Amino acid sequence: MISLVRVDNRLIHGQVVEAWLPFLKVSRVVVADDEAASSPLIRAAMALAVQSAIEVQILPLSQVDFAALSKDGVRTLVLLRDVASVPFAYAHGLNLGELNLGNVHFGTGRRQVSPSVFLAEAELRTLQQLAEQGVRVEARAVPAEKPVELSDLSERWAKAG
Repeated sequence: MISLVRVDNRLIHGQVVEAWLPFLKVSRVVVADDEAASSPLIRAAMALAVQSAIEVQILPLSQVDFAALSKDGVRTLVLLRDVASVPFAYAHGLNLGELNLGNVHFGTGRRQVSPSVFLAEAELRTLQQLAEQGVRVEARAVPAEKPVELSDLSERWAKAG
């Protein structure tokens, strides 16, 4: 059972451990990321950051069984490094009712749409396509923040140009 899908360049870090995990009351965190999965050091650091009662899986994006995660009844937080990974996960069975943009860092061609989220035009289009398919897209770093909805993100993106 997917509790939340979050796009966050930093994957598992303080905001996730201290705010999102207690808020969501998950039993499992799945990091679907090729770079993290290929690095023993990154895998060890992420696994150590999460309390031992919570299962941590760090797998390459293509090896995650998103359909099974969506159906198995285990409250799960799915972490993806970038917006580009979301359509792949969705196409491979991820039950995606809500997508949270946590931290998407500045990069060439990106515009700031929230204090911690910068989006390129192609990423914004991807998010709009997901919304058209019924996915609720929001940006907020921690649960206590007021979510910024996709319509506001789109408006801010246009104004930042």
